Amino acid sequence: MRDYYEILGVSRTCDGAELKSAFRKLAMQHHPDKNPGCTQSEGRFKELNEAYSILSDPQKRAAYDRFGHAGVNGGAGGPGQAGFGDIHDIFNEVFGDAFGDMFGGGRRQKSGPQRGQDLRYDIEITLEQAYAGAEVEITVPSSVTCETCEGSGAKPGTSPTVCGTCGGAGRVRAAQGFFAIERTCPRCGGAGRLVLDPCRDCHGHGQVRRDRTLQVRIPAGVDDGARIRLAGEGDAGAHGGPRGDLYIFLSVRPHELFERDGLDLLCTVPVPMCVAALGGDIEAPCLLGGADCDGECKIVVKVPEGAQTGKTVRLKGRGMPSLRTRERGDLVVELYIETPTRLTARQKELMRELAGLCGDQQHPKSSGFFKKAKTFWEDITSAEA
Repeated sequence: MRDYYEILGVSRTCDGAELKSAFRKLAMQHHPDKNPGCTQSEGRFKELNEAYSILSDPQKRAAYDRFGHAGVNGGAGGPGQAGFGDIHDIFNEVFGDAFGDMFGGGRRQKSGPQRGQDLRYDIEITLEQAYAGAEVEITVPSSVTCETCEGSGAKPGTSPTVCGTCGGAGRVRAAQGFFAIERTCPRCGGAGRLVLDPCRDCHGHGQVRRDRTLQVRIPAGVDDGARIRLAGEGDAGAHGGPRGDLYIFLSVRPHELFERDGLDLLCTVPVPMCVAALGGDIEAPCLLGGADCDGECKIVVKVPEGAQTGKTVRLKGRGMPSLRTRERGDLVVELYIETPTRLTARQKELMRELAGLCGDQQHPKSSGFFKKAKTFWEDITSAEA
């Protein structure tokens, strides 16, 4: 089975507008009405609709990106396929706003219960919250059912009436030559009913905008770009339909001390030159306490004798927790050897004495470097001669 992104000719990082534009172009080219009797175009058109029906839905696209075709099997039209009724709806959804009632009808409007719109909410959290998990309170502006009219849109004591023009269907049909053109009912706007005496609070819409306060649980181990779905917390549905979903997108604020690499946490810690030369213990920050941490989120790191800048010490199980298992990453401490400044006269005297006592064996990297440099200089001199 071909890759859906390949079918539409788009990259895996394309946005909704790019996806829709690519589908429009290809669907117009392969639409059966423009290629009568061509089975190849008909098959290509179905293939395009199947790909778009998956990638245009955020939830289905996320499942496809992660699990491939196996993640979207079981659709209405067969494994991972759009049914014939869905194909008509998809095509009208994409082309209705640009081409009106072309190919047998524009964007369909239903007079029955309709699911509410999905909402998106962005949250920035700290690395500490991502590490331990947290519960945050958010305020989401959304559409809610009007309490005054209970969603009917009509003034209390009255009720909407069936549209006499379309008979409640929301659409009217007219024959034009060989084609039967179906259009949105011009009187009710596709609702199938008329509110003659509208509610004063919602002005006949049946919904009002309200700020809703929600408690959101952030699971431990989330990473930057993670998404949380709260079912039924989106906009209210029309005509008694179910609410949409709320999708919360997380971003993790950069930390002053730590950098995340998968489940590992990276931290650079300065080490005094004497400790690096002789070996010893230093304190490094960690995110949570434990058996070998004190109550101030510190951990003891053993510096090996003769440690150099860039040397890393790995502390098992001190990194980020996994979302799906009990596994934890490591805390990787990178050592940065620090040269002392503002030495006293006595300290300088001792440093000079130490420098005189140290030979090549105490500076193995310097010895190797200058041997290579000497060869380099000799080669240049001989080439010039």
